[in-house]
Amino acid sequence: MCNITHHATLERSVTRAVIVGAGIVGAACAEALTRHGVDVVVVDRNPVGSGTTSRGEGNILVSDKGPGAELALAQLSRRAWLEVGDLLGRERIELEEKGGVVVARTGAGLDSLHAFAEGQRAAGVTALDVADPLALEPHLAPDIPGAVHYPEDMQVQPVLAAAELLAAAVDRGATFRGGLDAHAAVTDSDGSVSGIRAASGEVLEADVVINAAGTWGGEVSERLGAPVPVLPRRGFILVTEPLPPLVRHKVYSADYVDNVGSSDAGLETSCVVEGTRRGTILIGASRERVGFDTSLSVTVVETLARQAVTIFPFLARVNLLRVYRGFRPYCPDHLPVIGPDPRAPGVIHACGHEGAGIGLAAGTARLVSDYVTGGLTATTAGEWAALLPDRFAGLNKEARQQA
Repeated sequence: MCNITHHATLERSVTRAVIVGAGIVGAACAEALTRHGVDVVVVDRNPVGSGTTSRGEGNILVSDKGPGAELALAQLSRRAWLEVGDLLGRERIELEEKGGVVVARTGAGLDSLHAFAEGQRAAGVTALDVADPLALEPHLAPDIPGAVHYPEDMQVQPVLAAAELLAAAVDRGATFRGGLDAHAAVTDSDGSVSGIRAASGEVLEADVVINAAGTWGGEVSERLGAPVPVLPRRGFILVTEPLPPLVRHKVYSADYVDNVGSSDAGLETSCVVEGTRRGTILIGASRERVGFDTSLSVTVVETLARQAVTIFPFLARVNLLRVYRGFRPYCPDHLPVIGPDPRAPGVIHACGHEGAGIGLAAGTARLVSDYVTGGLTATTAGEWAALLPDRFAGLNKEARQQA
């Protein structure tokens, strides 16, 4: 069981933090912490936003999450993203309140979608039943029986956002160390973590080390002495030639929610289509547990393209420009790992967001900042107990790798 009072803060004074990972989550944490005057060093073996962040669609969604801690985090994150947009400039990071449309392909699917939306409405989500989907998306297939409109869904350009968030942190005194990773933890005599050691032997001292390593969060957690089961889940995205604005919202089929929540290791696909400011259309989404295999799968590409055409028939006449793939940081219970780890005092995890890391980054950064600065009371910390790393404390290494 989680000891909420114990986990409400780090129970130590923090003036310096090392953040492992310069993706969207790490950059957001750096920006949030420097607002509170924390001296921050961000380390990454690669350039800013070049990992999973550069392989995402930029979704900031409430539409795909049922009631619970992840939806609450998504709602917090949506508010935080709007504040970030005001701070950095919405145009600079291409933050759009474009809304989402979830479509059903059958009458039974529509009934399930309406029931899911009803539960979300009870949790404060704006979910509007749509009898005529063509009124929102004129180029949809005409035989779609219904949809639900989620006006709170948003989109951001993730690499731009990561770069701008980190730049804002650097402007406040933070440091970014590219080409450097967390090879091992530095510990005090009492076992608490007091910094990291790079492969070169260089030591970076800190009051707190934040694991924001995305898909590599499991590997980094092992090095820090606080292992959590974060594993890669490969996904593909198709990119079309630039077109006039033919897709107005993020549009996806209702089975996307079930696929996100599935723990099957095999290939799963569901139709996700959305346009970008540059006119290209992004098509997803696939999920499969294949380790860090970056191979191109023609079968996956063909499946995604075929599914997209069933929802937007005009795509059959559109050229595909490229395909990119990346790895989503998957946890076995489909929840991110956010909060202090009692096994290694001084470590905070901020990883395991699966395909929602971009959308949840701003809210995650607010939680991390609250843990570091003591902004959470025992009562408010209880709201986020489901995300704490305690839930994986009993797993051995083999179980973590097979989760």
